[in-house]
Amino acid sequence: MAEEEKESERGFRVKDRRRFVSPVDESDSGASPTQTEPSRPSEESGSSTSSYPGTQEAASVSPPRPEISFSSFILGLSTQALIYMGEIPPAPGQPEQTDLSAAQQMIDVLAMLKQKTVGNLDAGEEAMLANALFDLRMRYVELARKGHEGSQE
Repeated sequence: MAEEEKESERGFRVKDRRRFVSPVDESDSGASPTQTEPSRPSEESGSSTSSYPGTQEAASVSPPRPEISFSSFILGLSTQALIYMGEIPPAPGQPEQTDLSAAQQMIDVLAMLKQKTVGNLDAGEEAMLANALFDLRMRYVELARKGHEGSQE
């Protein structure tokens, strides 16, 4: 009881506002706070802004982000080039437009990465980058021959 009086003298009280928790009156009983308090720090330790109301709910709603790797980076650049070439439809709500100069720029970025990473990639990454470059260059040449040159002269 002396600890509860010291906590009330501090001037603040922590209330669990999660939806799945029983009403606050039941959690204020003598035995319940000691049972639930040890688990709270581990729940809030993942969020650096857990002292703000509602931030833990927002953090639990957002999906986990995938791990970034060189292969996923190459895949993202390749996908962007395919979108610019009109081979893949853009995100919902975005207008579909062919921009071969932007596609050429993405291909050039991939070629630059291949040149700058010589000797630093494993066999799988090197093969993926080479295959992506070959495929994108062939698609680009095919589109340019069909007359979809866009703004290029």
